[in-house]
Amino acid sequence: MRWIPPQTLIVVFVTARPEEELCSELAGIHVSFPNSVVVGCSSSGEIYGEVLSDDSIIAAVIHFADTRLKLVHSEITDAEHSFDVGTSVAEQLLAPDLAAVFTLTDGLKVNGSAYVEGLNHILPDDVIITGGLAGDCDRFERTWLLYDGKCKTGRVVAVGLYGDAVRVAHGSRGGWDLLGPDREVTYSVGNVLYTMDNQPALEVYKKYLGERAEDLPATGLLFPLAIRNENDDDHDTVRTILAVDEQKQSIIFAGDIPEGSHVKLMRANFDRLVDGAAEAAEQLDMTGYENGPAICLAISCVGRRLVLGPRVEEELEAVKEVLPAGAGVIGYYSYGEISPLASGRCDLHNQTMTLTLIWEKA
Repeated sequence: MRWIPPQTLIVVFVTARPEEELCSELAGIHVSFPNSVVVGCSSSGEIYGEVLSDDSIIAAVIHFADTRLKLVHSEITDAEHSFDVGTSVAEQLLAPDLAAVFTLTDGLKVNGSAYVEGLNHILPDDVIITGGLAGDCDRFERTWLLYDGKCKTGRVVAVGLYGDAVRVAHGSRGGWDLLGPDREVTYSVGNVLYTMDNQPALEVYKKYLGERAEDLPATGLLFPLAIRNENDDDHDTVRTILAVDEQKQSIIFAGDIPEGSHVKLMRANFDRLVDGAAEAAEQLDMTGYENGPAICLAISCVGRRLVLGPRVEEELEAVKEVLPAGAGVIGYYSYGEISPLASGRCDLHNQTMTLTLIWEKA
């Protein structure tokens, strides 16, 4: 077999299924590429170019000429430790020539915004951080991370890209419509929302969902929550429901809902979702790109897939139309997306199309 250089990154996305099936199906990748960095996660649908697939394995093999790679992974047992896990991962990756970090996390056991905050706390502002949370279709039961020939739940993985040759561009956009009045978060703890305007959060949600409330948390994907950012250029931060607590009338989101923040419910607008995907591609800063090889990692929220239904590939087509011809595209539908805001600060996003374009300068 031809020798594969160690500066090779292999990214894999696979529809969520039992651990033994995943390990069996993916074992050959690690054996065939023993010198490479192999990472991936379970998904809620796999993206290859303009096509969405289910029950498939999608992979990209990315050879770098002058970029060094480093893989870090860590266990995460519950959301409360997410910040500490983020700082630990960042400390292991930190180096003077660190240019970017691509990270994937468990989709259910992590507080995504706290994890990203931990990364931000250690890494310099000029290090670009992107990635996403693993998916489990619309079941919200169990997600998997893939690394070093293993597939395990309750993990985070991160790849550092080092050197001045690598280039990373990013874009992230939503396309949802605001619904109802502006509300103040009057009681929350981390990613658990208890009251809005001193009313039980779950009661407020059920009022808007009507009959769909019976199918929570899955139907909550159709009605995410928008958090107003102080910096208007950053647009609203969107949060997706992961679980509900009927006894406490609370809602658990994929990321923090800061107490005192102002929020609004959101609902889908088909055309705006597709336009949002195109806008994410238009955000990519491709300065210095000369139509050579590039890979675009596309991470879109499972909520967008459920809303768009049979039209879901329209958002993939919209992205492809904007990207340069030399850029290949793979990706997946997730439980959360990680990307910088317009201000440059990285954050967790939900219900967005998030793109990471990677290439080396000529």
